[in-house]
Amino acid sequence: MTRLLTTSTLALVLALPAVAQTDCAAGKTIEEGVLTIATGNPAYYPWVLNDAPESGEGFEAAVAYALAEEMGFAADQVSWTRTSFDQSIQPGAKDFDVNLQQFSITPERAQVVDFSVPYYTSAMAVLTTGAVVEAGAEPTVASLKGLVWGADANTTAVPMLTDLIAPERQPLLYGDNVDVTAAMQAGQIDAALFDLPTALYLSAVVLNDGVLLGQFPPERSENPDQFGLLMEKGNPLKECVDAALGALKDSGRLAEIEATWLQDATGVPVIE
Repeated sequence: MTRLLTTSTLALVLALPAVAQTDCAAGKTIEEGVLTIATGNPAYYPWVLNDAPESGEGFEAAVAYALAEEMGFAADQVSWTRTSFDQSIQPGAKDFDVNLQQFSITPERAQVVDFSVPYYTSAMAVLTTGAVVEAGAEPTVASLKGLVWGADANTTAVPMLTDLIAPERQPLLYGDNVDVTAAMQAGQIDAALFDLPTALYLSAVVLNDGVLLGQFPPERSENPDQFGLLMEKGNPLKECVDAALGALKDSGRLAEIEATWLQDATGVPVIE
């Protein structure tokens, strides 16, 4: 026999998806009823605007709040903490539930930490200076081969240089990206590869006379750089995070966030 749903029953049915997501995370966060999210110290544009992730402004800050909502956490149930990049990828206990800090998913890192499914697949951009462009550098692989390259030895930039460009000279390796940009500013290197949003920031804010020579779209690389939320190894929250990200992708919301906060990436020449 068919029965009509009462108003109260209908309201309960409509609320079920949110309840299910909340149940998924129950008992799995560091603090019950709170999702603790880590970011960099400081956190930079375009990932976080004005070093204020709690504003929800910037690509990763917006992803964080969309993820929390999908998992059943209200905005006031999100707690932020700060970590260094190197500290976060070390094995051991974490003081956060998830960490968004442009962590590339790699098999080596996945041995000691857990990653979510990717929330961003990055194009790689060539950062250089106006002086190098004036000297004749062009957005072609042939031109890029002859440049002096630098790279952070701790990132995926070195194998990507080999895959995408195969420069004539071995790249000079540095301890972090700060050293890479300082070397470029000093004229020790001509260029470096960064994910496109980071390259946009560095060219606009960090480097004097910084220029984005061009970009390699993700499909040009056999293994495009994919960013995942980092978690403590064996974290039971991973299944909830992956399910929430899947829902954000299926609904188109993740793509909308990317379009909103990474739209400055348009206009950079594509390297042929």
